[in-house]
This record gives sequence, structure tokens and C-alpha cells, in this order.
Amino acid sequence: MPTDLNVKTDEIEEIKKVDASVKKMEDFTDPDVLYQELIASVRKYHPSDDISMIEKAYRVAYEAHKDQKRRSGEPYIIHPLCVAIILADLELDKETIVAGLLHDVVEDTIMTSEDLREQFGEEVELLVDGVTKLGKLSYPADKLDVQAENLRKMFLAMAKDIRVILVKLADRLHNMRTAKYWSPETQKKKARETMDIYAPIAHRLGISKIKVELDDLSLKYLEPDIYYDLVDKIALKRDERQAYVDGIVAQVRGQIEEAGIKAQVDGRIKHFFSIYKKMVNQQKTLDQIYDLFAVRIIVDTVKDCYAALGVIHEMYKPIPGRFKDYIAMPKQNMYQSLHTTLIGPNGLPFEIQIRTFEMHRTAEYGIAAHWKYKEAADGKKSDTRSEEAKLSWLRQVLDWQMSDNREFMSLLKSDFDLFAESVYCFTPAGDVKNLPNGSTPIDFAYSIHSAVGNRMIGARVNGKLVTIDYVIQNGDRIEIITSQNSRGPSRDWLKIVKSSQARNKINQWFRQELKEDNIVKGKEMLAVYCKSKGLVQSDLMKQSYVDRVMSKYGFRDWDSVMAALGHGGLKEGQIVNKLLEGYEQDHRKEITDEEIIEAVQSAKEASPVRIRKSKGGITVQGINDVSVRFAKCCSPIPGDEIVGFVTRGRGVTIHRTDCINIVNLPESERVRLIDAEWQKDATAGDQGMYLAEIMIYCNNRTGLLVDITKVFTENKIDVQSVNSRTSKQGIATIAMSFEVAGKDTLQYLIERLRQIESVIDIERTTG
Repeated sequence: MPTDLNVKTDEIEEIKKVDASVKKMEDFTDPDVLYQELIASVRKYHPSDDISMIEKAYRVAYEAHKDQKRRSGEPYIIHPLCVAIILADLELDKETIVAGLLHDVVEDTIMTSEDLREQFGEEVELLVDGVTKLGKLSYPADKLDVQAENLRKMFLAMAKDIRVILVKLADRLHNMRTAKYWSPETQKKKARETMDIYAPIAHRLGISKIKVELDDLSLKYLEPDIYYDLVDKIALKRDERQAYVDGIVAQVRGQIEEAGIKAQVDGRIKHFFSIYKKMVNQQKTLDQIYDLFAVRIIVDTVKDCYAALGVIHEMYKPIPGRFKDYIAMPKQNMYQSLHTTLIGPNGLPFEIQIRTFEMHRTAEYGIAAHWKYKEAADGKKSDTRSEEAKLSWLRQVLDWQMSDNREFMSLLKSDFDLFAESVYCFTPAGDVKNLPNGSTPIDFAYSIHSAVGNRMIGARVNGKLVTIDYVIQNGDRIEIITSQNSRGPSRDWLKIVKSSQARNKINQWFRQELKEDNIVKGKEMLAVYCKSKGLVQSDLMKQSYVDRVMSKYGFRDWDSVMAALGHGGLKEGQIVNKLLEGYEQDHRKEITDEEIIEAVQSAKEASPVRIRKSKGGITVQGINDVSVRFAKCCSPIPGDEIVGFVTRGRGVTIHRTDCINIVNLPESERVRLIDAEWQKDATAGDQGMYLAEIMIYCNNRTGLLVDITKVFTENKIDVQSVNSRTSKQGIATIAMSFEVAGKDTLQYLIERLRQIESVIDIERTTG
């Protein structure tokens, strides 16, 4: 906060209070104090007295994070506690509170998802898993495809359980509250991310309690000069404005009481981002914005809302065109209220909002006010009404999954436009339709049904014929004229429509219409390709072969495969090669297990026969022309003692003689064992490289993995994979797989690794 402002000391204190519109959780140093605040908050609204689940989650989170610190230097447990308190302020169910306490344990500690499920149940585990996955997403503004894909994943997570996004919003809110500990670059990046993605989602879910604060905090770090200038200027005339608001509140309260209406009346200064938005939209300075504050009247019933409106309009002169009835026509995010702008006693305009207590709760908490499990005093969950209608926007976003990434981002940004207004119009039957400002009859037609839009040939507005690019006005009654002979939408419509829903449905129509042409083209291309390769296409079209192709490329029917081939999504070779795989499997001669065993038993005394194998020379007794492969459980290499095992339907598998699967083989299965040995050229290292796997046990320390991998680098050994885990006792177990020429090389490597400090033991995997 700048300190060189030309204001009094007490006014600077006021600025600081405005800057901290909510209590800053980082001021708390003792986690137990925060925990008690959380429990007190939960007890205010939750009917069940049983808080054992929350207490257990706190103890688990406290133990898991006990050695971790935040950037501010305070214990890490402060963060999940504050997230849980934000969720409790939204009056959410206990499972969500527990997920808030545990949302970082899987990602940042040794605790696993299985541990969570075992201790807290599947519901909490799924919530934490969803938040963890969202936490791993990034939003690089310059990489459109990545950004679109990440947003798709986010909405899929929301569809699975909306509480996942509520926990994530609470997580982001607390992080933004403590953003002063980030670097300036991180502050700007996170603030932009918050303003572009998280605040609009909070707005769309109707959670103004969180949306307002996210907006203000984002503005604070994106435009600090503008933010502090607003804080300064609003604070300078704060007393004068407050006196004016208090005077209007007193007058309104008196008249409402006199009319016999029971009501709660209060006034408030609008939040900074709302004021900034007005300045940008109206291109005005702060001095030119008059309605900086609003008076709110909260009553018991809808009838009282309209009665209060009548009283107010008798008291003050309303400004024409500034009355909005969101009770009769709610916003998409469930918001309901009466808004009217009036001329005050001294000629200054001000806004009054009138709503019921239930509407006020929905305005503050949005979907959170409804998405919770209502519980009886005994803690058992009772039935609650479906929230499907309230999630229609979310389903609409999921419908966009069929779009390509660039189109998806365009649709999303259009729908997230923070400055967009809505227009309300009526069907001939009197139903209300809510459309984006600037919408046309085409948008209206597609909002009813895609079939209506596709067959539209004209429109009437208020009984008069209009052109299809007519801009719909509030209150218009619209009738769509359709015809069975319509040729469908025109591509020019895409330049006219305003709603993302209409644009998406028009694009879907064109994709579907062109599909028939692409199917014909695809079939012709496939036939030409098969002919050029000397293949008989009819031999390859067995249903099981066709199913392979559809399964491989994710299509539900063969026509879709042909359509993809026709428009270039697939190549002929990709399809034919997959068809050939199935054909060749059905038509090659296979040696049965019984034939292999019989041949081995009849040749016990015969000299071994060399088997052809790409990875090196293996000799097995009494059989040839059968596939031979190395077992992955023990990874045999030249120099090891080996044995063959006739694997059902897969030929002969080579194991080490000390492989645990061979040692523990049942007596009834031992008839399948075959004598095998390495060819001399294989043990000499002339047959290529072989996969080996070892387990290294050591005392964990910094730089341990570097020292281990250095041995492989110096000896030019190609490491295939490394997996490491550390026990609570500090013992690190490192599993490594790599390629070597034979056992001599492996023994040399093991000896070198044993010389490294902290290494306790090394052993090969034996199954």
C-alpha cells in the first residue's frame, strides 16, 4: 500500500480496512485457533452434532503437513484450514469441508488416495482426487490447444461432482488473499488466470460471495495503480457518501415499516471491480459515476418484493428504462431480484435491490446454496431435490466437447464475456427466453431446438415479418417460420448469430451434412488402395477385423471410419494395416501347447535345436518354428541359468531358473518346462542388448540419484526406467531397468553401484 497519499492517518486506516474486506486468515499463527473457528462456523448451520469426521481430517492433515511451511513462513496447515473455513462460510456438507482440509495431502505428502478412501470413504477420496487433478492444470495463454484441453478437463470434473470446483474456488481465493508473498510475475500470472477462469466460473455458478472478492484481488495485482487510486478516492469522500446512504436507508426503512412490510434494509458501497467495469464500459472517470452504492431491501415473500417496489416508486422518481425484474426472469446463474434506479433527494441516482431472504441466500452462495446434502440431527443424509436444472449451463459447455480446440475457446470466451448483458424475449406461448445481447431470430430458433433452427426460413417479431439479422429487443414476442423444404442453415448465419449455442449447432449441421459425401469418398479411397496393394478387400471386411479398426480409432460404426478417411482424418494404410492384423492372425498356422509338449517329451535325448529369435540365440530341446520370448518377471540375460516354459497360446517363454514364478510352479504345471540354454555367440555379447532389472536399497540423501545415474552414464548404459520411493524410516528403494549385453556387464555395474555412499544392498528382480 503506498504511504505517500495525501490523506489523513485515520483515512489511511480506512483504506487498509477496505483493502481487507474480509478477515485475512494469514494473521492467525496458531492452527488450533483456526480449527476452533472452523468448528464454530460449521456448528452455526449444520444440524448434526457429530464433527468427528472433520476432527479426524484435521488431525490427519496436521500430521501430514507438519514439516511443511508456506512462502510466508507459517505452517502449511494454515492453508487447508482457511480453505475449509471458506467452504464452511458457504455452508457446505461435511464431506466437502473434509475434502478442503485434505485437498493437498495426496499431492504434497506421502499419503495416497487409497489411504484417504480407507479412512474417509470413497466420496471424500473422489473429491480430493478431482481437486488434485485440477491443481495440476496450467493455462499458458500462448498455447491455445493446451488451454482448451485443460478447460475441458475442468468442466468434466465439475460435471462429475460440482463440489470439486467449489473446493478449488476456495483454494484459489485463499491463495489470492496471500498473494503478497509471491513474486510480481507470479502475482500477475495468477491474477490473470483468476480473472479469466475462476472468477467467471464463480459468477456462472452464482457464488457472488467468492466472485466479488476474486475480482477485487485480481484487479489489485493486474492493475495496482488503478486499484489503489480507487481505494484512495473512494476513501476520501467515504464519510460524506456514508451519511448520504444512511439517510436514504433511514427514509426507506421508515416508509417500508409504515406500509406494514417486514423487511431488512441496508446500504453498501459497490465493490472495486464493479466500479472499474462501469468506468471502462461507460468511459467515465470516478467523479462521473454516481451510483457507487446500492440499497438492499430483503423481505419474506415475493408478494412483499412487489409491494416494497410500489412504496419505493412513490418515494423517489424512477429513471426510465432502468428497472429490471430478475424475479420473473431469473439470470442463468439462478440470481433473482428486483433492480430499480432512482433519483435521490439531492438529485443523485442510486440503485435499490429488492429480494426475499431465500433469493439473497442464492445470490450470495449460488449453486452452493443448493448443492449440499441436507442432514438430519442424527447425521443421516435425507433426500434433496435435483439440481439438474441449475446445471444447464454446465451441460451446455460439455456439449461443446465435439468442437475443435480453437472453436471451443471461442465459444467459451463468448460465454464468459464479463461485460455481456442478456436480452429477454418471449415465445408465442409466453415462455421467457434469455439470450445474449445482440441476438437475432436465428439465436432464438436454436434456443428452442436445433430442428427449428435448421428448418427456419423467416421470423415474425410482435406479429410483423423481420429480416433474420434483426436484433432482438427486451420484451419482443418472436415466432419462427419453418418449412420442411428448407435447405438448412447458411454459412452466412455464422457471421450473424451471437449465442455460442446457435453457432455450435450450425457447425454440427454442416459436419453432419458433409458426412454422407465423405463416406462415399472414403469407401472409394479404400477400394483403390486395396487394389493397388493386390489385396482382396472382401477378405478383409470380416466383422471382427472391422471391430478392431473401430476400437483402435474410437468410432462407433464403420460409416464414421469411412467419413474420417474421406475428410483426411485417417489414412488408407492405417485402416488396411489394422484389418490385415486380424486376417493374418486367423490364417497363420499355430502350434498348440500339446504339440509343443509332445515334441519336447519325444526328444528328451535328442540334441538341442537352435531357435530363431531376434534378440539373441536361445537353444531349446526338441522343437523349432515356435515363437520364443523373454519373461518380464525376471528379465533373463546371457550368462543366466535359464529354462523354457510353454505358455498357453503364446509359445515358449524363457525364465531364469531362480525366478520366483518357476520356483513356486505347481507340480502339475512342471510338464511344461523345457531345457534351454544360451548359444555361445549370445553369451559372448554378439546378439545385441537385453533388458535387466535391479532393486537398489539405500539410505536416502540429497544427490543420491545423481550418483547412481552417473555410473550408468560413464559406462554408456541406456536406462529404460527409474522408479523411486522412500519409506518413513528414510530407506529409499530404487527400481531400475536398463539394457546390457550380458551378465558380466551387469555384475560389473552392480559392483560399481555398491561403492556409492548410502547404498545398503542391490538385488535383481526375480518375479
